[in-house]
Amino acid sequence: MRKKRIEFVITGALIAAAYAGLTYLSNVFGLAYGPIQLRVSEVLTVLPVFTPAAIPGLTVGCFIANIGSFNIADMVFGTMATLLAAVLTYMFRELGIKGLPLLSMFMPVIINAVIIGFEIALLFLPEGYSFWGFIISGLEVGIGQLIVCMGFGTPFYMVVKKYRIFEKK
Repeated sequence: MRKKRIEFVITGALIAAAYAGLTYLSNVFGLAYGPIQLRVSEVLTVLPVFTPAAIPGLTVGCFIANIGSFNIADMVFGTMATLLAAVLTYMFRELGIKGLPLLSMFMPVIINAVIIGFEIALLFLPEGYSFWGFIISGLEVGIGQLIVCMGFGTPFYMVVKKYRIFEKK
């Protein structure tokens, strides 16, 4: 039992470190923060399909990564969005289409589009909050998430599954 807990913590810590590191790498190219994001780290949001250790790993990794935004709201709302998306990804992991957990992989897209889209519309639009500002911000965030989570996440999922990275050996 103790070994399982240690393995859980280590797996979560590695995922957190990978998420934070990949986000900072994305920021080198100006893609980690702001309305249009293509965080390479979001490819890791598929990992709750394989292990529940990814839930705290992604959450902590997102919080650490969002420190780089120098924005308290992003640290709170971004981390909350990641936690909710990770939990939903884990909950829907058994639902698939032709062997792919597409609903699970879509959870970070939906959750981030809504929560981060709202955050941007509420706090960062020069004209202040508006419904259309929220819709546009949500679409911008959602499109970036869709590209990374589905476009890159699908091949990443297949590699992790093929090589049984999270299975006991």
